[in-house]
Amino acid sequence: MKTLALVTAVAATGHDDDLVPLLDACADAGLHARAVAWDDPTVNWGRFDGALLRSPWDYTERLPEFLAWCEHVDRVTRLLNPLNVVRWNTDKHYLADLATVGISTVPTCFVEPDAEPMEALGTFLDEFNAAEFVVKPTVSAGARDTQRYFRDQQFVAGNHIGRLLEQERSVMLQPYLASVDQDGETALLYFGGRFSHAARKSAQLAPGEGARQAPMALGGIVATTATPAEQALAERILTATARLRQLEAPLAYARIDLLTGADGQPCLLELELTEPSLFFAQAPGSAARFAAVLAEQLTDATVRARMGPA
Repeated sequence: MKTLALVTAVAATGHDDDLVPLLDACADAGLHARAVAWDDPTVNWGRFDGALLRSPWDYTERLPEFLAWCEHVDRVTRLLNPLNVVRWNTDKHYLADLATVGISTVPTCFVEPDAEPMEALGTFLDEFNAAEFVVKPTVSAGARDTQRYFRDQQFVAGNHIGRLLEQERSVMLQPYLASVDQDGETALLYFGGRFSHAARKSAQLAPGEGARQAPMALGGIVATTATPAEQALAERILTATARLRQLEAPLAYARIDLLTGADGQPCLLELELTEPSLFFAQAPGSAARFAAVLAEQLTDATVRARMGPA
């Protein structure tokens, strides 16, 4: 029986709705799965056949430490998703990489720690003429330290940007797309490169709401049907990611969060390849589909290891 670590964090205890269904599904698929905190120093990661990143949601506050841990785990077992994907995906500068190869993304301006906050904000507003906009750090989860502003709130927004830059954190500025309030976000879930299901998330940022501090803020999730245009974009995103990261096999999991752009077409908000919620509750059978992919990938990895290099 293959052994699998479902990697979580103490801070996520009681918040990961996917954990129990996945444990049950793994057992049904013939996998011995166990939830383990990533920073538990007593764990011998080499005793597992694989380590699946599920809810290590405090990594955004400890990114260097988390990536060093990922490197260690990658040396002693199979990390899912792969290390080079995790390094890339934990910082939202990946959006610029995808935009460069032709993927439609939410328009984004990146502000680096050496920038002057008000000057950067002014340049952004001049370029995009946004009535509302969003300030967020490039390393974040669950809308943490993210806030929505009106155009006349430039001083307050500038202070927000400045605080993040002073912490040596890069910042993203994005126009707030009005479609979000009506349509929400569409999340498309892929397991082993195959489409599993879709969920609709209600708007996460209310007008006048302060920046969140909880790293797992999420709500208003319902099942939905992805449109052909949404699925087509999601598949282009996966293809582009495989090319950019030089992947030889499909990713174990991917969540692709899309919005409706100003042109009425879907565009990428976030590509979640590290620790996304997978919304099993909204799609009966989805946990079993994921567990089957995990069993398949761990078996394939064992066979390749026994065969040795070609």
